[in-house]
Amino acid sequence: MAKKTRIKAKLKKGVVTVKALANHANLSYQEAERAKKEANFITYVVAKVNGNIVYELSSSQFLSKNPYFKFQFNADAVGAKKGDKLEFTWVDLKGNTRADKAKIK
Repeated sequence: MAKKTRIKAKLKKGVVTVKALANHANLSYQEAERAKKEANFITYVVAKVNGNIVYELSSSQFLSKNPYFKFQFNADAVGAKKGDKLEFTWVDLKGNTRADKAKIK
């Protein structure tokens, strides 16, 4: 099982800035072939606040190991406020899912 995704979400002047560090090896097909392992990398990422999607990404094998995501969204557009939970979820090629939460500060 992968380690917890480290998430920081900060609200300032109506904009929430999110920084997330996902723990995943992200082995591309070429790296996996050289290492004699099976390819596995994050293929989908979604972040939600109050049930509303604020960030969504479909990715390929070209994410780095332990990828870092940084994004912003308008807090008023989704009704986000300090103390609300941001849920950050990723899915990898094998179907493994990791979901972690952080409070907006």
